[in-house]
Amino acid sequence: MTLPDDLDIARVEATLRAAATAAAGETLPRFRNNVAVDNKYQKGFDPVTEADRNSELAIRRVISVEFPGHNIIGEEHPNLQTGSPFTWTIDPIDGTRAFISGLPVWGTLIGVSFEGRNFAGSMSQPFTGELFLGLPDNSIWERGSERRTLKTKSTTELDSAILFTTTPALFTGDLEPRYKRLEQSVMLARYGCDCYAFCLLAAGHADIVIEAGLNSYDIAALIPLIENAGGIITTIEGKPADQGGHVIAAATPELHRAALERFNA
Repeated sequence: MTLPDDLDIARVEATLRAAATAAAGETLPRFRNNVAVDNKYQKGFDPVTEADRNSELAIRRVISVEFPGHNIIGEEHPNLQTGSPFTWTIDPIDGTRAFISGLPVWGTLIGVSFEGRNFAGSMSQPFTGELFLGLPDNSIWERGSERRTLKTKSTTELDSAILFTTTPALFTGDLEPRYKRLEQSVMLARYGCDCYAFCLLAAGHADIVIEAGLNSYDIAALIPLIENAGGIITTIEGKPADQGGHVIAAATPELHRAALERFNA
């Protein structure tokens, strides 16, 4: 991807940081505090809270001040379309089910794309104090004064891999046996970490993350984080994952290829 020469990456990074801080001001006071939950579905369960809605508004305010001409896409509020080639994509609480259950594996996701390809993004987890940043030249992890450059593992074989997914129940229809085949091929499978699983992959603690039915706001922020840590992330068809879909990420190209071949066999 070629970015415009006049793009100020430092300003993009500063905006990601400021937006994450603004969101934390809305999410953290409500976490583990018996927040009221609404259901967005008449059938099934898709929870949303005041923390989701208010934190997205806080993020939008920061972006609108720093980059007033850019598009903004969010999960909880109407999209802002300006015609700009730049788009900020927000999931204020990825993992609302974890949030309302008191599990600190949810995160605030903010991705930045140019002409449809994500080049920067952040995942912030204010309860643990962690910030994961994917930038054009590297991916980093921070917690307070601690800072570390992220690098994925060197795993190339499925039988040595640790796999994460939110839940196998998301793989329905013809996806169910395909997922089971992949899980049975890996060393270890773990469930229920939402966006945090992708961060663990970028940080070198996991090898594969596979998810079904993602929206763009579920994955936009995580693509630069994984790619700039050395990982590979695509749809299960091997295409760019910027718009979501059924997504698979892996620590190395070899492992990604093996996982795709096993899943699609």
